[in-house]
Amino acid sequence: MKALFLSADNFEDSELLVPFYRLKEAGYEVDIASSNTGTIRGKHGYEVKVNLLFNEVMPDQYSILVIPGGKAPAAIRSDQKVKEIARSFFEADKPVAAICHGPQILTSAGVLKGRRATCYPAVAPELKEIEAQYEDSEVVVDGKLVTSRQPDDLPAFMREMMKLLPH
Repeated sequence: MKALFLSADNFEDSELLVPFYRLKEAGYEVDIASSNTGTIRGKHGYEVKVNLLFNEVMPDQYSILVIPGGKAPAAIRSDQKVKEIARSFFEADKPVAAICHGPQILTSAGVLKGRRATCYPAVAPELKEIEAQYEDSEVVVDGKLVTSRQPDDLPAFMREMMKLLPH
């Protein structure tokens, strides 16, 4: 069982680290993909090792896609490979968990139209613009899509994300 994270510098530390360690605890192999190798640094200084470039990702090898928030999603949302990865998870009906600014990647990938979702309040106009059904809730589950607004929502986000994983 493998989990894929898409991120870059200035991620929201807790939104990457909490799901990262919870998935490892559940026995998942976790890959952090970014545009450059080495490490990425969170907004609060935590560093995480990147072990895969976006163009090396083979989505069919993963059970879940996790997109942490912070400023990282805005930095990588226009990358064609990032959008392809996101679309492939939706096409394969695999779990996708995005928190805070994470749904920006999903809006760029064109996969949220008509879907129920939430996000950081500043991102809400983007979701409404692409005709997603925005809800201001701590967690929104729409099929295999789990979204949350901010770090305070992590307990609900994690609870719902873990429910979607194959055991």
